[in-house]
Amino acid sequence: MNDRLTTEERQELPDSVYGLPERREYPMPDAAHVRAAEAYFRYCPEELKPKLARAILRFAKIYGVDVESPVVKSYAQE
Repeated sequence: MNDRLTTEERQELPDSVYGLPERREYPMPDAAHVRAAEAYFRYCPEELKPKLARAILRFAKIYGVDVESPVVKSYAQE
């Protein structure tokens, strides 16, 4: 799977694979999507960044992805 999902594929994903499940944003069903979420982190609303950062680190651990962004890591500690 690449880091692009069709609308149909996104609709089929459970809420549990989203970084922001209440908004169904930042899907992370695999390693490629964890990397994409890290790359697009800067577009997340400021008030949701700590929650998304923690989700990125959680999914990164599951899929064996090394999170390199110091910004994501710093928000995860808030």
